[in-house]
Amino acid sequence: MRLSRLSRPLLPLAAALMLSGCSLLGGTGEVAGPPAAAPEVTNAQLLADVRILSADDMEGRDTGAPGGERARSYIVARLEALGVAAPGMGRLQTFEARGRTREGVKTFNGTNIIGVIPGTRVGGRYIVVTAHYDHVGVNDGQVFNGADDNASGVATMLALAAELKRTPPEHSVLFVALDGEERGLLGATHFVEAPPVPLESISLNLNFDMTARAETDGKLWVTGTWQNPNLRPILEPIPADGAVALAFGKDTPQDTGEDNWVEASDHAAFYRAGVPFLYLGVNYHADYHRPSDDFERITPSVFISATAVSIAAFHALDRALDR
Repeated sequence: MRLSRLSRPLLPLAAALMLSGCSLLGGTGEVAGPPAAAPEVTNAQLLADVRILSADDMEGRDTGAPGGERARSYIVARLEALGVAAPGMGRLQTFEARGRTREGVKTFNGTNIIGVIPGTRVGGRYIVVTAHYDHVGVNDGQVFNGADDNASGVATMLALAAELKRTPPEHSVLFVALDGEERGLLGATHFVEAPPVPLESISLNLNFDMTARAETDGKLWVTGTWQNPNLRPILEPIPADGAVALAFGKDTPQDTGEDNWVEASDHAAFYRAGVPFLYLGVNYHADYHRPSDDFERITPSVFISATAVSIAAFHALDRALDR
């Protein structure tokens, strides 16, 4: 029974927020010089974020559950520590929505978490970076920790936020940790229905969902270039980092069933609203939506490389869009 592991020691929150380590340069983990004065993306912090968010005391981070509230408090604290400001509407966006469960449909009270970094070139245009922080909770006495799904995507998003505090983006960037994805894209749907900025000012939604477990095929998949063909040439030149390279697909009419990811995660809400989107994530693996999706199953060098490639993808898009 997974609940018996709740007593496992966890890294305290304060210590996690003070972690330092090698620059996030890729799978080698090599140090490229002294740390910058500004907040720095570190491999140690990246891994700590996943470990803490997918620990047993988060109880699977279900929407509206105490574990989800603990995860939310952690993410808010991380954004505050990085100096990522809240938008004018506030840090938290609450919602009430009907969502699916194993027993049927019920009403969930969820909360999205939002931060903003102003742009230097086109400050009135936004890239919305999303990653859902919820998972499926505790079922039949087993904790579904969701390390890859999607503590990993949140950790990648936080690493990008740290990078952009050091090197400001050209577009303004909204970072949104979404709630209720597992219950039917509830938080993403609410966000596009009540956005903090006009939808027409959003140049792109970049969604991170399952960014850790690329070791099976070495691919970090990019879904959405079939719908937005102008974006593929921007990303194609990005080189592999370590064992991880970008791959394009799972978005054409020929991709069917589980091989079509156009509406498989929160980016679907942006797609339906007519906002350009890209989804970055790894392929399905044996631990997907199982209680075995634990931090210990993540290969650190692979996750570090996937996050480095994700950050490189953001920079390429930020430089190229709205020229």
